[in-house]
Amino acid sequence: MDKPADAIVYQEASIDIAASPDAVYDIVTDVARVGEWSPEATGGHWIDGGTGNVGDWFSGDNSAGGREWTRECEVMAAERGRDFTFVVGGAEHNRTWWSYEMVPSASGTALTEKWWIVEKPPAWLERTEEDFQQRVAFTLESINQTLAGVKAAAEA
Repeated sequence: MDKPADAIVYQEASIDIAASPDAVYDIVTDVARVGEWSPEATGGHWIDGGTGNVGDWFSGDNSAGGREWTRECEVMAAERGRDFTFVVGGAEHNRTWWSYEMVPSASGTALTEKWWIVEKPPAWLERTEEDFQQRVAFTLESINQTLAGVKAAAEA
């Protein structure tokens, strides 16, 4: 999914993985296992019988800097082997987006993880711009670690 023109921050990174796009998709949509490859997300579960289709919701657990939090997320794109995109807090709030895009490559799959913010979440409104920019930089590091973890899981 392309970032919208009104995004206030945007980060992305890519990695080649020796696995099929469908196999990579199955890994990035397994919200219960996300803690195996993410430095911040620790796990999650589908809400109300959701399975990962557009419009389904999941609860995502996170931990960083000595604090823990949970956020509900709405799936906005779910195209097996191509695109899994969700927005934290749902489309109605239109704040923080995460997208995983898979493209066939010579080695198997080029996986791109994208993150953008359209509107600062309430927790960030009282923080300084310097703190916010540190979070943006941390997120790019986190994306690279997550991609490496997905690669390791897919190639195992």
